[in-house]
Amino acid sequence: MKTSVQMITKRMSAGDNVWLRYTELTPQVVPVDRPFRYNVLETEEAVGRAMFEELVRYSEEKLGDINIILLGGRGAQAMYRLINRLAEEGGIDELLSRLNVFTQDALAPMRMDNGLSFVRDFERLLGEPFFRKIKSFTPMRTDVANLELALGEYLEALDSLGGIDIFFLGLGPEAKAASHLCYIKPGCGAEFGDFAGMIPISASILEHHISKFKAGGSEISADDEAECRAATHILTLGPAAILSAKRIVQSIVDASTAPAKVISFNRLIEAKLSSDKDEFQRQTDENPGLLIRLHPDVCSYILPDLIA
Repeated sequence: MKTSVQMITKRMSAGDNVWLRYTELTPQVVPVDRPFRYNVLETEEAVGRAMFEELVRYSEEKLGDINIILLGGRGAQAMYRLINRLAEEGGIDELLSRLNVFTQDALAPMRMDNGLSFVRDFERLLGEPFFRKIKSFTPMRTDVANLELALGEYLEALDSLGGIDIFFLGLGPEAKAASHLCYIKPGCGAEFGDFAGMIPISASILEHHISKFKAGGSEISADDEAECRAATHILTLGPAAILSAKRIVQSIVDASTAPAKVISFNRLIEAKLSSDKDEFQRQTDENPGLLIRLHPDVCSYILPDLIA
């Protein structure tokens, strides 16, 4: 689905959530209740290698640049460690030179060099050689006065390069066995044509974010933590971004430390999808993880503990 920021001129509010919505183009959503297929691998390192191999395979299928959306959190860390090592060794320079790299969500407002930002975590995990060798890196800006305007500029940059080739996705657990993709939360009012949004953030989510980064080894100053705790919103890509990607590569590797993902994943794969578009819209607003079942090209990699 080719997009244009000129078409994303309608600002919609759903409660306290703000979405940038298409006015001239909406994705063609045809719910199909087909089985969701996934691959069970034995180790996190095997999942990371499989994800990287999906990137390599896609690079062999497509000429020219490749636009990818990075996954934050635990899900892609094994892939990032692998890419870090290969980038240092120089064995994937040609591939790296073709990559336009984007982020999928961000806490805001926040300095871009805050140790609790996803950007700093990507820099730590992927390493300096990676960022020096890729074609471009475009994060969501969180250090500006007008966050909504900056989010629109981010979308314009993504669109100008031809849209999303590979969207690396995870799966987050929610209450009542629901789930989220990016930060599309249950009940946030995101519809199929919404490309990006701004969602108010709770103190509990901030606490979880800070604890996760500390456990992961990030260097965090007292000023970093104070600024993070003052963040008011999460910027996130929306359903239209997910549905417009040419390929989705999903990984879920942390059920042992986030056991709620087990029931969320089971609900995701067992849910019967309505063939009625309006009813399916209601289903996805209640459980946004279901959006992935709409996409025709998904490679999902999980560990055995997710379905134990």
